[in-house]
Amino acid sequence: MSSAFVFPGQGSQTVGMGLELSQNMPVAAQVFEEVNDALGQNLSKLMFEGPQEELTLTQNAQPALMAVSMAVMRVLEKDFDMKLSQMASYVAGHSLGEYSALAASGAIGLADTARLLKLRGEAMQRAVPVGVGAMAALLGLNFDVAVEVAAEAAGDEVCTAANDNADGQVVISGHKAAVERAIVIAKEKGAKRGIILPVSAPFHCSLMQPAADEMATALAETDISAPVVPVITNVTAEAESDPENIRKYLVAQVTGRVRWRESILRMNALGVDRVIEAGAGKVLTGMLRRICRDMTGVSLQTPADIEKFVKAGEE
Repeated sequence: MSSAFVFPGQGSQTVGMGLELSQNMPVAAQVFEEVNDALGQNLSKLMFEGPQEELTLTQNAQPALMAVSMAVMRVLEKDFDMKLSQMASYVAGHSLGEYSALAASGAIGLADTARLLKLRGEAMQRAVPVGVGAMAALLGLNFDVAVEVAAEAAGDEVCTAANDNADGQVVISGHKAAVERAIVIAKEKGAKRGIILPVSAPFHCSLMQPAADEMATALAETDISAPVVPVITNVTAEAESDPENIRKYLVAQVTGRVRWRESILRMNALGVDRVIEAGAGKVLTGMLRRICRDMTGVSLQTPADIEKFVKAGEE
């Protein structure tokens, strides 16, 4: 059996995430402390106690989700002597989850990853004034039709397919009025639903170019090593191990489409038949069932999940 570890993106955050790990596993608590120190804020208190609206702020949610993912990975490595290179052939992450994948695979240090994600969240929020942009999920349309809908709705504004998540689940992003037009057009073309998402900025579209410029500067000053296993990148849906290409793709990712459906299918073509989601929630595990029924999914977010996973590996 060939496996890949995947790491969730924004939207999976909930108050209380990581708390059980922190209470029961000192290695996990240490990860949260390292992230707190790197950011100069008590992020773990916000994760454990809320409030939800503050945790959901982009600059908090992004490093927080990474921290939970890294806590799971550190517990596997330190407490159970399970190294990533022995457990998996590839890693990938959804949007900010790509940073978690790179941290897990040793390409970027934990403190640097936390700082980059804090900046990424702040830069994305600065790029577009609140209320100017929007994102919406189009349910029940295939990707090609969703692209046509976005193009038709754009007019002289921005509206583009931002996340190709799974068959029948495409997220569009751009100017608020254009996104609202797209929902109407999508329903005319057979979409089951069009839902405005509760996000504070229009991610993964050209409106994010100022944020991409900020990330280019920060990433140019960041040490990036070759990952211990290749990362399937969001913008190419191909395996990558070269540090300079990784740096380039992280910048492109800010304005580029998240090619998640293609990334999973690429892993399957490379021989992966099991996907292990490390971190908060089970969003990616749920998407997997819609993308490729030949692959099985496992979610690791609690001590019980980890212990069951380790025990299964020993049998």
